[in-house]
Amino acid sequence: MRYQCQLLSEAEKEKIHTETLRILSEAGVRYYSQKALQYLQAHGAHIVWEEKVAHLPAELVTQAIRTCPQAFTLGARNPAYNYPLPSPVTRYAMDGTAAFAQDFHTGERHYGTDKDNELAMRIFQKMDMGVMAWAPVAAEDKPASVRPLYEWFTSATFCSKHLQHELHTPRQAEFLAEGLTAILGSEAQVKNSHAFSFIYCPVSPLVHDGPMMDAYIELGSLDLPIMVLPMPVPGTTGPASLFSNLCMANAEALSSIVVYQLAHPGRPMIYSSATGTIDFRTGSYTAGTPEMGLMSAALAEMGRFYGLPATSAGCTADARSPGPEAVLEKMTTSIAPVLSGSDILVGFGELEGDQLLVLEQIVVDNEIAHICERLFQGINSEPEKILTSDILEVGPGGHFLGRKSTRRLSRTDEFYLPSLLDRHTLEQWQELGRPSMYTNARKKVEEILAGPVEEPLPDHTRGVLDEILARAERQLSKANIS
Repeated sequence: MRYQCQLLSEAEKEKIHTETLRILSEAGVRYYSQKALQYLQAHGAHIVWEEKVAHLPAELVTQAIRTCPQAFTLGARNPAYNYPLPSPVTRYAMDGTAAFAQDFHTGERHYGTDKDNELAMRIFQKMDMGVMAWAPVAAEDKPASVRPLYEWFTSATFCSKHLQHELHTPRQAEFLAEGLTAILGSEAQVKNSHAFSFIYCPVSPLVHDGPMMDAYIELGSLDLPIMVLPMPVPGTTGPASLFSNLCMANAEALSSIVVYQLAHPGRPMIYSSATGTIDFRTGSYTAGTPEMGLMSAALAEMGRFYGLPATSAGCTADARSPGPEAVLEKMTTSIAPVLSGSDILVGFGELEGDQLLVLEQIVVDNEIAHICERLFQGINSEPEKILTSDILEVGPGGHFLGRKSTRRLSRTDEFYLPSLLDRHTLEQWQELGRPSMYTNARKKVEEILAGPVEEPLPDHTRGVLDEILARAERQLSKANIS
């Protein structure tokens, strides 16, 4: 008896699809990529060139969906972390490219740095519910022209799980390809392993960034999967009703998939979303709301509707600091997409609407993920769990503490035993210094950072990456000046 839910009826999924096709054909989508517009025109889309708007016919969308692989494996530098998609369970990804990080020792807030990415990757490496690494902060201490390359290579150096990140311009593509090849040993291994993937965010409403799209097309020969992550916010960059916001997010996702499939048919795609909300009293963006969780769950179901691997943002929070508010919001935004079957939730480690990296939050989020997993597992009614004979033998007024079945099941996954929550008596808890979920998480972070780097890249490979970065910095900085 797994605890699963279905948010959208089949009729509602069809309705979202129908409204989406109308948006794509009548409103159209603006592409700032000349290559994308040329692909689309060559395959029957009507292009208004002076506006860079393409009107996509339904048959073009349908054909693009058909060419997407329905299943593939996200590889990893260490194949032990390979993760097949779609998955029968939900696992988690680091949240990415926040502006700020909280200093672990002083608690002070600062702009993200390359070192913050290193520390976060070392912790994420040890989290058993995490399968997809994403550079958690934008490394503001590195030049903008090469910043994403530093973020890619630092993440790959300190985490051997699947790595997902982004590029900003086509000129960065050749350096990334060279670096990924150095990490895995050959272009063929990069292509065949799917150990690296891109994250692509359309610009709501209904706009595609030219340089980023061109960069991803440029590297299509490496067959890097693309996770499409539309982010319309109801009432601001998206329509105010949740249903219509789903339709627009779906339109942005499909309009991305169409281009990447026209450029390289059969390239792996991951249908995803990160639809936050707004506090209409203050105008602030909010990511830790029940509406966000509902939209994430609904769009994961739409990904399944199209037969695609389906992930979503989740485990997100708006809290300014670690604590009860953060845990409440992260649980609120996790449960619905987990029960709807999202393959991966993107949200580990960050607060303030995905803008503040907190190292101990990575550990707390791993605990939240385990609790959500236990809810999803539901109640097992296999024969060994039917203990009527015990009830008959104990009878009224007895107890079950001495039963063999109690000893046996107490040591299984029938009962989740948390690693961070305190279950001592009041007196023991006071004697231990009144530990909390977060104080226990901080001890875990200290333990990880005090130990050796797990599965580091060989020194030779790190030297090659350093050389690539130095060359990229010289060439791309010069190009920006000119």
